[in-house]
This record gives sequence, structure tokens and C-alpha cells, in this order.
Amino acid sequence: MHKIAVAGASGRMGHMLIEAIRASQDCQLAGALDIASSPAIGNDAAAFLGHASGVPVTADIRAALKNARVLIDFTRPEGTLAHIRHCREMGVNAVIGTTGFSEDQKAQIADSARDIAIVMAPNMSVGVNVTMKLLEMAAKALSTGYDIEIIEAHHRHKVDAPSGTALKMGEVIAQAMGRDLKECAVYAREGVTGERDPSTIGFASIRGGDIVGDHTVLFAGTGERIEITHKSASRATYSQGSLRAVRFLADKRKGLFDMFDVLNLR
Repeated sequence: MHKIAVAGASGRMGHMLIEAIRASQDCQLAGALDIASSPAIGNDAAAFLGHASGVPVTADIRAALKNARVLIDFTRPEGTLAHIRHCREMGVNAVIGTTGFSEDQKAQIADSARDIAIVMAPNMSVGVNVTMKLLEMAAKALSTGYDIEIIEAHHRHKVDAPSGTALKMGEVIAQAMGRDLKECAVYAREGVTGERDPSTIGFASIRGGDIVGDHTVLFAGTGERIEITHKSASRATYSQGSLRAVRFLADKRKGLFDMFDVLNLR
């Protein structure tokens, strides 16, 4: 059995992960972690399902990790980094779905991967990562003569923009075309902007309601446009992808991986 600890256990994603683990034939909930102010602290982690898992929700990181082989973390950058430090000390692998990391924070995670195995991806959905592969193929074929815009929409509670998934899409496209996203990304347009620079990749973010996650990449050429879209109807797709990442890490001791590695999309 894959023994898993879940960070943010009382949140929306935490609940989805716990439900997926319970429904799985080869995974077991071994720890449940949340912030000290969570009203779920001390309660059974699966109580929301009307089920007793025997795993209490705790704010003690080491207690949550002591019986686990892998931590799944979809929290906030600062919290994830604290969790990863303990994972490194205790030899616990990690699956990171948290977004909004700075370059320095990403470097800290990469450093931790010298001692433990980590799968980190801005989107754990299998479908999204297959979409990334399609975008790589499209970018190579449409590298000239097409303007590229990335449009993403998420629920009103999302705190970072553009989404980590949108940024990853931009990185995949830029790399396929031999560009650096840091130099060609345009994140906002207002007022008299002048004509569009054909070498840029534009981003637009929409926030509202309970949108789980929609992403569209537009390749606009002369006389035609191509749109590659992925829409998430449920967070269940993220939890299922996370469990695939857990299984991938079963025989890994160290190293930094992403969902392309998990899905053999290299």
C-alpha cells in the first residue's frame, strides 16, 4: 500500500484527495495535516465522508509524516516549503501541486530533491498534461505567422494570477519555439499599447464564481485560428493525477520530476 499524508486536509482539495485515497485499492491515508487554526484539528480526517479512517487532522508536521511514505501538498508556497523541509529530514517523498512559487522557492525545492524524490507540477490533471504535449507540437509547427494568447479562468478564491497551469503552458510553448518566456510574456494590456509584437505570448486571467479551471491557448494566424482548450469540471481529476504521481514515486529515492515524467510524455 502507498502510505500517503495529505496537507491542507480540511480544504476543498484535501477532501478530494482523502476521498480518492479511500476509494483507491492501493493507497492508504497515513497522515492529515492542516494549520493550527483549522476547526478540523483533532477530528478524524475522513469524518466529512461519514467514515472513520483512524487518522486525526493535526498541525504537527512531524506527527502527520511519521507513518507516511509520500506527502501530497496543494497548499500555499510558504506552507509547502516548511513541509518539504520536514520531508527532507524524515525521508518522505512529495507530490507538490501548490502554485505561485517564486524562482527562489523553486530553487529550494530543487535543492530538497537532492535527498528525496519530488513530483512537482502546476497541474496534476492527466488531461492537462496531455494538452501540454499537444501545445508543444503545435508551437513547433506554428512558430511563425501566428500570434499566441493564453486565456485562463478560475474561481473567485484563487489568489495567484496567471494560474500556474497557464504559466506552464507558456513555458512549454516558448521552449518549443526557442524563446524565453521571461522575455516574451505580456501579462497586461491597457490604454494605447501599440501594435502587437509578434514574438510575444499574451496572458489573460478571469476570476469568478466556482470555475474549477479553464485554459485556452489561441494560435491566431492570417485567415485562421487554432484553439486548444482544456476545461476541468471537478477537482477529482487533480486527485487522480496525484495518485498516479504517488505510484510513480514508489521506486524513486531522489530527484525532481513532473507529470511529463509520470505520464511518459518526454
